[in-house]
Amino acid sequence: MTRGGSAVAAASSPTAGYGPLMKDPAGMLDLPQGFSYRVLSKLGDAMSDGGTVPDKADGMGCLDIGNGEITLVRNHELVPSDDAGGEIAHGFGTRNGAIVPGGTTNIVLDAETLEVKREFRSLGGTIRNCSGGITPWGSWLTCEEAPTGPGQRYGDGLAVNHGWVFEIPGDATGLVDAVPLRAMGRFNHEAACVDPETGFIYQTEDRNDGVLYRFLPTTPGKLADGGKLQAAAIEGLPDTRNWDAATMPLGRSYPIRWIDLDDVEAPKDDLRQRAAAQGASLIARGEGIHMGEDDLFFCSTSGGAMKLGQIFRLVPGRGAGPDRVELFFESESKDQFDYGDNLCVAPNGHLIVCEDQYTDVVDNHLRGITPDGRPYAFGRLNMQTELAGGCFSPDGKWFFVNAYAPTRTLAITGPWIT
Repeated sequence: MTRGGSAVAAASSPTAGYGPLMKDPAGMLDLPQGFSYRVLSKLGDAMSDGGTVPDKADGMGCLDIGNGEITLVRNHELVPSDDAGGEIAHGFGTRNGAIVPGGTTNIVLDAETLEVKREFRSLGGTIRNCSGGITPWGSWLTCEEAPTGPGQRYGDGLAVNHGWVFEIPGDATGLVDAVPLRAMGRFNHEAACVDPETGFIYQTEDRNDGVLYRFLPTTPGKLADGGKLQAAAIEGLPDTRNWDAATMPLGRSYPIRWIDLDDVEAPKDDLRQRAAAQGASLIARGEGIHMGEDDLFFCSTSGGAMKLGQIFRLVPGRGAGPDRVELFFESESKDQFDYGDNLCVAPNGHLIVCEDQYTDVVDNHLRGITPDGRPYAFGRLNMQTELAGGCFSPDGKWFFVNAYAPTRTLAITGPWIT
């Protein structure tokens, strides 16, 4: 949804959203009056393929697969030493001969009742599947936040290089063939979103000196055919982070020049550095990214003068001019926004952002942000872990989100603002 007017940094306002949070009697998730949640899946639950639900539930997408069913495709940010939740029959990578445990699980739900009809492992053999994004053609792009390989991080014994994007069809019925989409680049992937009009894919990178990428597929909708990878150079703005000076003010729109990249498989994990040397703009820990109706939003976890996080709005040019980007929101206090991670655009145009901060007292929230840039608290997790994977059902009635560890996948409903 295109938003009118300029964004503002405003104090959190209970009138901007759904009202004050009510204490959850079950002690898991505080929500506003009238909202409720149910637990769909949790760590150790038996799955229909004989395995159990793995830990570290991260990014997630929801897809309509027909026949009155929807599916949640859920990432698990597992490293090689973690428990996979059972034997994985086949996958992408191994360590010391064993398939590494990262990947995805699918939860197939009745679209009306949310009854869990099937739950199974859909990808294996990957490392640290952090976030990703759904596609207009009915799949989930799952991203490895792990540009590592033989003799590198996570110990010896890795057989192949990691740090790729993989695609999971929404209608998968079990483990899919793990095919890395190498042309989309090898880097510290976080999330991805697709412009449905052009088929271009925007990707974030979780590094303090990360950049924003755009992938132009050779054949829209058929990513394995390859394509061109680019990095964003924001005109006149080499650094968006605002750490040392407020170089990027709120609400000012900048054109983007896209830089073609070479050697995108980047065995040295230097893609962002080579992009910056060519003029790409720095972004502090790019994380969640999500497409609205005709613009997209992405998070910088630690950007801003207070290093509490930023949200950018990008309007694709779609042939009528350059892509343009603005700083939509920058947090000035922890009460507004504290280390935003995954985010999504709600059907009403509000943003819902999952916090991911780990301090001496872990206190993570779901933060709403109105179309005019006013933040509010939508939920508070009473677990010592992060929130992740926020996404809406196709009909807009349910908001799904994960508690990272121990895995909990929740469905939230209530009197959404329309």
